[in-house]
Amino acid sequence: MKEIVVVSGKGGTGKTSFTAAFAHLAKSPIALGDCDVDAANLALLMPGKDFVEEPFLAGQRARVDENKCTGCGKCESACRYEAIPVIDDLARVNDLLCEGCRACSVVCPEDCITFVNNRAGTLFHRETSAGPMVHGALGIAQDNSGKLVAKVRADTKFIAMERNIDLAIFDGPPGIGCPVHAAIGGVDLVVAVTEPSSSGAHDLKRMLDLCDHFNLRSAVVVNKYDLSVAVTEEIEEMVKKRGAHSVGRVPFDEEVPRALARRETPLVIPEIKTALEKTWRDIVRLLG
Repeated sequence: MKEIVVVSGKGGTGKTSFTAAFAHLAKSPIALGDCDVDAANLALLMPGKDFVEEPFLAGQRARVDENKCTGCGKCESACRYEAIPVIDDLARVNDLLCEGCRACSVVCPEDCITFVNNRAGTLFHRETSAGPMVHGALGIAQDNSGKLVAKVRADTKFIAMERNIDLAIFDGPPGIGCPVHAAIGGVDLVVAVTEPSSSGAHDLKRMLDLCDHFNLRSAVVVNKYDLSVAVTEEIEEMVKKRGAHSVGRVPFDEEVPRALARRETPLVIPEIKTALEKTWRDIVRLLG
């Protein structure tokens, strides 16, 4: 099975809309995974019915046995995160601040503090017109997004193997941090979507550095290239020198955000469709 992940280095370049477009251009059934778990929105462009909804557990949170607690305050003093204040002679846990470090349980003279698994988010499986999709949603103020990304990838690959699907496309997180590492590790091709701006070029360089570090093949598509053809050419020259591949230019069109608001992909716009079809052919060629 081949794996493609669409990344950006920065937010707002169009990677999610491109991922949805690629899913439709693939024609044959594929497996989809939305690895942007901090702000998952691929499901908006890939309508369907979720047939699995399960909790994602990561880390632990403290719990106080109110029948044992004497309100001595030792746990409050030991907690570096101010997550277990004593209120009305009873230790109370703030789940948004608790890191599960267990310092409170170590100093508690009454042995009244235990720990429970923390629900950090939710994982969904969906049927779409292009094929099965796995997407996750990280909870408010939760960390461990890299673990949820790894779970999204694992479930997507399992479903693909179960159904004899030979291509998986992942919508990756922005940036170059831990969630991105979890999204791109071991994939066959990283497709970076960038834009002709100083910030776009800067963050693309960081993304290509990351791909080089993990020895991953990378390809670059410039979105809204005609906003600055000169910068687009500079980016493509840089991509060539880095040994990566340029796989297309997509023009700017004011109709794109209107189409997205209607939950339609950019493929409904003829000029955009033509550019994305060429980009997809180049991506398929790189995959061999």
